[in-house]
Amino acid sequence: MQVKLTARIALAAATIAMLSACAGSGEGKDVAYVARDVESLYSEAQKRLDKGNTLQAAALFDEVERQHPYSPWARRAQLMSAFSYYIARDYNKAIQNAQRFLSIHPGNKDAPYAYYLIALSYYEQISDVNRDQKITEQAQTALREVNRRFPQTEYAADARLKLDLVADHLAGKEMEIGRHYQRMGMWLAADMRFRNVVEKFQTTSHTAEALYRLTESSLALGVPSEAVKYAAVLGANYPGSEWYERAFKLVDKNAGGVTTS
Repeated sequence: MQVKLTARIALAAATIAMLSACAGSGEGKDVAYVARDVESLYSEAQKRLDKGNTLQAAALFDEVERQHPYSPWARRAQLMSAFSYYIARDYNKAIQNAQRFLSIHPGNKDAPYAYYLIALSYYEQISDVNRDQKITEQAQTALREVNRRFPQTEYAADARLKLDLVADHLAGKEMEIGRHYQRMGMWLAADMRFRNVVEKFQTTSHTAEALYRLTESSLALGVPSEAVKYAAVLGANYPGSEWYERAFKLVDKNAGGVTTS
């Protein structure tokens, strides 16, 4: 989904497609300190950004604020610096600068974009489900903050879409851990993980499998009535799924005639 940026960053956003995927590690090193008037310094930073020299641009936007801290240009430069670091994929600095902008200018009209930029910076660092999910949780928190504070904006609309993907990712991690516990014969630990998916991530693509795995775990724990219950819930919500067919066969074979508690 394309999200419109605020007017002050529209020009920079228009150049995204032309920017290199990742700026060189030494790109920002040739920005030496030279005292300049604020307009020419800001203009030079914008030119670097337009050319794809994102780290040089970020350094120059930082210099705008350092040399002219009380100028209205300094406020613009703070957010443009965060944006430049984000394009350069230096997400930590993008987050730091956006957070600093918000701490100094919490009521600024560009505050929604600053919150959104923080959320994007976390979101784009999400790793696969086989790795630690701390970044995923931080992305979820930041996206929720965008939606909570600015529910009627396009930033919030995009945040809601991304929240669905984040939830699916977190549910996938729970499933991966639960299946591991099952393979190890740790049925109670597995049961807890699959319950988390059903209770916290019930709108994700993993719910049907979680219900099937709960059916398996319940039988392994010697609670066939619970297995029947989970299979019934699975059948009611996913009647034509492979997971229901498997659960039905499992319950029919191991808990025939058992009723739910």
